[in-house]
Amino acid sequence: MKSKKVVSALSHEYVINDPLHQLFDAVNAISVQGYDEERRVIYWNKGSELLYGYNNEEAIGQKIEDLIIPKAMSDFVIEAHKNWIKNDIEIPAAELTLLDKSGNDVCVFSSHVMFINQYNNKQMYCVDIDLTDVRQAQEQAIFKEHMLETIFEAIPDLFFLMDYHGTIIDYHASNKGSLFVAPEQFIGKNMATILPAEVTRKFQRYIDKALKQENMISFEYELTLPQGIVYFEARIIHLPTYKQIMIIIRDITEQHKTAELIRHQAYYDSLTLLPNRFSALDRLSKILLDAQIYDEQAAVLFLDLDDFKKVNDSLGHEVGDKLLIESAKRLQQVLRKVDTVGRLGGDDFIVLLPGLNDAQSALVITENLLKTFREPFKVEGRELILTLSIGVAMYPENGNSASDLLRNADTAMYQAKSLGRNTYSFFTKEMNVIIQRRFEIEQQMHGALEREEFELYYQPQFDVKSEKIIGAEALLRWHNPTLGNVTPEEFIPIAEHTGLIVLIGRYVITQALCFLSAWQNIDQQKYTMAVNLSPRQFRDSKLLSIIKNSLDKENINPKYLELEITEGLLMGGQTYVSDALVEINGLGIKLSMDDFGTGYSSISYLRQYPFEVLKIDRSFISGITVSKADYDLVKATIAMSHSLGLTVVAEGVETKKQLKLLHELGCDSAQGFYLSKPISAKQLLDFSASFL
Repeated sequence: MKSKKVVSALSHEYVINDPLHQLFDAVNAISVQGYDEERRVIYWNKGSELLYGYNNEEAIGQKIEDLIIPKAMSDFVIEAHKNWIKNDIEIPAAELTLLDKSGNDVCVFSSHVMFINQYNNKQMYCVDIDLTDVRQAQEQAIFKEHMLETIFEAIPDLFFLMDYHGTIIDYHASNKGSLFVAPEQFIGKNMATILPAEVTRKFQRYIDKALKQENMISFEYELTLPQGIVYFEARIIHLPTYKQIMIIIRDITEQHKTAELIRHQAYYDSLTLLPNRFSALDRLSKILLDAQIYDEQAAVLFLDLDDFKKVNDSLGHEVGDKLLIESAKRLQQVLRKVDTVGRLGGDDFIVLLPGLNDAQSALVITENLLKTFREPFKVEGRELILTLSIGVAMYPENGNSASDLLRNADTAMYQAKSLGRNTYSFFTKEMNVIIQRRFEIEQQMHGALEREEFELYYQPQFDVKSEKIIGAEALLRWHNPTLGNVTPEEFIPIAEHTGLIVLIGRYVITQALCFLSAWQNIDQQKYTMAVNLSPRQFRDSKLLSIIKNSLDKENINPKYLELEITEGLLMGGQTYVSDALVEINGLGIKLSMDDFGTGYSSISYLRQYPFEVLKIDRSFISGITVSKADYDLVKATIAMSHSLGLTVVAEGVETKKQLKLLHELGCDSAQGFYLSKPISAKQLLDFSASFL
């Protein structure tokens, strides 16, 4: 029985060859085996199992001479393998008769190649082609030799990242000469404007098919290039988490990419070209070893781009990717030559600072990083401000291992976020309490809907002139048996980050409309209900159907539903957002611009999209009695809105004087603690009855 430690060690030895193994795993018709310097099996694909009868578990760890080599050939094979390992004498390709698990002869055409992994260990790979039923003349042998070369050298060399509509977001090509057109002619454009109509239709047909199933889909097509007709294989992979499609194009008439490219892809981020997570942590381990030997300090910086998700949601992933690339360049410009910057994934980066004398040295570099990000980024004609939150963990004070330092730097980064972002924080043990709270909220949020822990509260909205209730805004509250009452400020951002906001948003819509139906019937009044929609919900393919079905089920006229969105959602002008807003308006539902004046405030949005309601943010309402600037701004906003035919709602009314001024300025409706705090459904029914 093989030792689990031996199998684990053998598996670790060939980690660098994972991309190569993925290719071989997909080729069942060909047997591919990998052997270490002791001739022990370290890789055994499905084709080997079909050809020789041994499954992967039976084969891993066995020596080749004990597995498939006839006894008469054993000494020759051992000697030949040693000569290649020690003397660099290659084993030639040849037709061989080997043995399967049952002792039967297996005729194969066997070829070999030698790799050297990151541990400087040599690994021999054998590629065996079954000749039992296909023994032919010399032409067939030449064909198989060519096919062998293709397997080792031809990896798909064109990668395209697209959205669901076929717009090309990013690409990668080892040989730009194989591209149909130059990169500047297709990045950010729809493939229909680049490819011939017949090829575009084929792509779209298979993309539609890929969106409906989980398996990878492949097909072939051809293009006419300057060198003639070239045939390609396209593999489509659906990435539902990111709402994107990865298309891998393989030139099936050319050789594969080189082994160096495989290594680069294994260790570097394809977008920013920075060391990836695996590579960065490997470097950190080496830095810590040197620090221990030379009695030095080191620092790990965990960097997160502030509000980067809003950039992706509002301006699109293409702009987001360009910002990531530019961010990587800026980070590299500030650091010393001995420092390392890597991309952990998404908008998270890691900076490794070796050879430090004290924490002050890390502080100087950290402040320089923050400073360099205060200059605007120029992307596609826009100037964007992108700031950093940085968490710093020092070796050996904050940890002795790579994993401990990374975790503590991450914790410190969240502390920097809580301090207002665009700053840094050094790790302290007290931070664990804060980050633990976040983890607990995220953990408890899963299943909270099923456990019926969420409840809707309603803040009444009043007609400013009559001071009578005309509707309410639905506000979500969460009481968890373990955590107690969790504020929306705590759990909403986490719900957005995890994607749970989609299911929670559906719950809010259905519950709010259910209550509205009962409220209208009990009071015999045509109240309105305002519901907030998050940017993430606009990517929910079921959003419109759920709204419509809920309205139909509760027998509510759509004009009594008001959906609130913020300005930031509109910045990118994405098609799916515009289409959803048009459909919502087409149903007769009112659209409300929420928190007006706090974001990117563009009046053009009020003309471009079918808004009917504008809500002035509470920060301006609170100042109208003490600040002339706030007063003038609110006055101008109300006048402008009325000229555009919009109804104005004032948020955060907390005093009688504020309400009086709003009445004088002609504001239509208001909500706030002076009028009523958010209350439960039962309390609202009792409260509204007192106004009848």
